[in-house]
Amino acid sequence: MKRTVVFIPAALAAAALFGALVYAVLVAARVSEPATTTVYGWTSQRLWATVVAMLALIGVGSGGLALARPFRGFGIVSGRRGAIVALMAGSVAVVNGGLVLASASGGPGTGNGVVGGAGALVLGLIAMVLGGLALVRSRSIV
Repeated sequence: MKRTVVFIPAALAAAALFGALVYAVLVAARVSEPATTTVYGWTSQRLWATVVAMLALIGVGSGGLALARPFRGFGIVSGRRGAIVALMAGSVAVVNGGLVLASASGGPGTGNGVVGGAGALVLGLIAMVLGGLALVRSRSIV
């Protein structure tokens, strides 16, 4: 019961921090103003940003698992392998998220994928940090 009481506010705080970081990236890229006319549906830029954000999410997951389970001898995301997967996925997500933001000509709602690109950038950085921590931890243990 005590874990749940601690876990729910921590998850809410993490979600709020993620939202604030995504907004900060949008402001820094000068694409935070919403569009006057909203584009609905999938565009190629939105698809690109979504795929990159999913790759970043995979990197965060593998980095978290590698950090939590450094000793597992089996499994693709445990130990050094998981740390390397997180580092690679995070770096690809950061580069592609930055490219999405750099090629965008408008803010959210224009169909340029700026929100997905900003999310990929933030999640990619988190994946890289988790992967780096897991890699350092796996080197110090072995």
